[in-house]
Amino acid sequence: MITSIFGRCFLISTAICVTAIVALPRFSNAQVKTRLSIATGGTGGVYYPLGGGLAALISKHLPGVEATAEVTTASVDNMKLLHADKIAIAFTLPDSAWEAYQGQVKGLNEKVAVRSLAALYSNYLHIVALDGVGIKTINDLKGKRVSTGAPGSGTEIRGLRVLEAYGISPKDLKSQERLGAAESAGAMKDRRIDAFIWDGGLPTAAVLDLGATPGIKIQLISHADSVAKMVSKYGPLYFIGIIPKGTYGGMETEVAVAAATNLLTVHERMDEPLAYQITKLLYERTADLVAVHQAAKEITLKSGVVGSPIPFHPGALRYYKEKNIKLLGAQ
Repeated sequence: MITSIFGRCFLISTAICVTAIVALPRFSNAQVKTRLSIATGGTGGVYYPLGGGLAALISKHLPGVEATAEVTTASVDNMKLLHADKIAIAFTLPDSAWEAYQGQVKGLNEKVAVRSLAALYSNYLHIVALDGVGIKTINDLKGKRVSTGAPGSGTEIRGLRVLEAYGISPKDLKSQERLGAAESAGAMKDRRIDAFIWDGGLPTAAVLDLGATPGIKIQLISHADSVAKMVSKYGPLYFIGIIPKGTYGGMETEVAVAAATNLLTVHERMDEPLAYQITKLLYERTADLVAVHQAAKEITLKSGVVGSPIPFHPGALRYYKEKNIKLLGAQ
């Protein structure tokens, strides 16, 4: 058993805070419960509520299994935790998963044997600017106070890649903060930053709250031109997504941004029956996840096999085969 590295755990349903034990006894007559930790993200994003919803479903519907959702700094660190056997299930972005699979994660000199269970929903890169500070385009970020995402997050990776596509580096900013969604929104309310980058589903709670704050007016900055350059350099991980008008307070027009598909992943060491049961539960109880966050409306069998640059776990493959869902490429 491996001790959890988290100083703080968030309990879901009747789960107790323990480490991930990936091996699963027989689903029937399990005397010792299998306990799974799910690595999510910050409390102001989408990973955390969806991870909590998934943990509740697992604890309720898989006999002998209890799950706990844990707050993390998201994608990159989730891959490190998965590799270290600190957690059993991880939410992640495809670029972070691909780098882990290829052994290109900073601070980790080994390849991560990460496997997909499903592609979940689209993440939209938000570049949120405070109205009245002179930011209308990406280039206007130069000389401004900007949060580029929490260290070890997929937001930071994608955000810096978008800036790079426009020829901007952190050195061009007046100051660079490295905050999560909730912390960035708080800093903007306090007028400590002019803009922040966040990569998440629609809508993101922290941005919703910010847009509804009296005395605060925000705008989202389009950056669709970055996608072609990122695809050329980093591969077909990104596409142009649209944040509809009215998604957040003050949005009067739609905004075209860089988007990617979120993945639900596990380590290859996870037992095939357990991976199968989790995948099955994800699709058979999608409505329960939609009740937690509307981003789960995008979870479908057809889209679940599209957008993963890494191989699928054999347990997930078995479920897709049963449902006659064909995957592109060799698996």
